[in-house]
Amino acid sequence: MSRDKIDLDHMDITGVLPRPDVSSLTVSDDVIIVVNEAYGPKGDSLVGLSDVEFDGFPAVTLLVRAGDREEQVHLSPIHGDRRKKGMEDLPVGTKCELLCPVTKLPLPKVGHIDDTPAEYCAIYLTKKLEAGSMIYVSDTWGHHHSRIVDNFELISAWSAAEAEEGD
Repeated sequence: MSRDKIDLDHMDITGVLPRPDVSSLTVSDDVIIVVNEAYGPKGDSLVGLSDVEFDGFPAVTLLVRAGDREEQVHLSPIHGDRRKKGMEDLPVGTKCELLCPVTKLPLPKVGHIDDTPAEYCAIYLTKKLEAGSMIYVSDTWGHHHSRIVDNFELISAWSAAEAEEGD
């Protein structure tokens, strides 16, 4: 897997490794974190729901509502990789509702973390739906800030530059 698609300038890997008994994350080359498992609010898998892949890894799929639109969006499972498929023409800064594509239930709100209007939603890393093992994703389109937490420890944080176009 190539590091060239990962926004390393805006990635902060804390050095804390995921628990060895949790197979939902793979860490390689000290900066590449791949989400192997991800779950919605009722425990439905969000990985591999479509044939969309990024560098051979199945996408993490969410259902996104923005205004009168609703569409599946397939995210790269590689943390720090901006690639996604779906809603490509949605304007940056649009507030979205993030839902499980299986149950259509909203992803749980985590709240605000930084000084932006973005609110974070939770994708669980295990079927146990543990609050301490989640991916925090922003509900604002093009706001490339996300975090991976395992066992209540920050594993990785990605805070991309807001001024960049083409996200």
